[in-house]
Amino acid sequence: MAQQIERVGVLGAGLMGHGIAQVAAQSGYQVVVREVDDATLTKGIGKIEKQLARAVEREKLSQQDAEEVRGRIRGTVDYRDLADCDLVIEAITESLPLKLEMWREVDEVVKPEAVFATNTSSLPVIDQAAVTGRPAQFVGMHYFNPAQVMKLVEVVRCVTSSDEAFQTALEFARSQGKLAIPTKDKAGFIVNRLLVPYMLDAIRAHEEGVGSTAEIDEAMKAGAGHPMGPLTLADFVGLDTLGSICDVLFDEFREKRFARPPMLRKMLSAGWFGRKTGMGFYDYSGEAAVENPGI
Repeated sequence: MAQQIERVGVLGAGLMGHGIAQVAAQSGYQVVVREVDDATLTKGIGKIEKQLARAVEREKLSQQDAEEVRGRIRGTVDYRDLADCDLVIEAITESLPLKLEMWREVDEVVKPEAVFATNTSSLPVIDQAAVTGRPAQFVGMHYFNPAQVMKLVEVVRCVTSSDEAFQTALEFARSQGKLAIPTKDKAGFIVNRLLVPYMLDAIRAHEEGVGSTAEIDEAMKAGAGHPMGPLTLADFVGLDTLGSICDVLFDEFREKRFARPPMLRKMLSAGWFGRKTGMGFYDYSGEAAVENPGI
């Protein structure tokens, strides 16, 4: 039987966190968003306000509805403000040491019956559950970017997850209008286990001269019916994120297909992380994206 959720805590207001917070608030939940400092928090809340204003302009929300959604979101830099949350979802940097440090602090202040969920895209859920005093109440909830638009949430059961916690996460995701797909705590879960090797193969094809950036992307869009090509997708996901997922998958399976291609390693060394930095497989500095001439 699922627990009743009324108040949701979101750890992180960055790329994923602000979207998860907005979706939860639009679904009627009271939301507390925690960030490391006021400047980062203000930036994240500002993204939510911008998205709500855009929804009003497009007549997807009324002004009153947008104001009510914003009114359900509270920002903080203090973990103690999460104490009464029924569900806490983390969406901080994809670094296991940072996540473990954060969970140890959060576990001490949040009420003992609350469910914890990690939005990790690839890291083991059990490693995070094990550092808390509530491993039975710990699950994975992998939202996709942008969380306001993408319907899928992979709900991950680790070896310690109770039936109640897992059902709570499933029903919470469904209450937001999401497609909640159950999966097990295996590296990459479902989507990244299949998608990451595809993007890496596209990078290797580029390295081997099979086609240019645009040629590979256009071929896959037209030939496979994909909405965007694999190299555009890699830029959108973030090449740094892609690299981190590579490392987790390679550590788990020790297969070449999960290893970082040389081109990806060089781009990361150059600080080219994709759309977020303005340069990846494409150059985003102008009005329209163009192929990066440096690769």
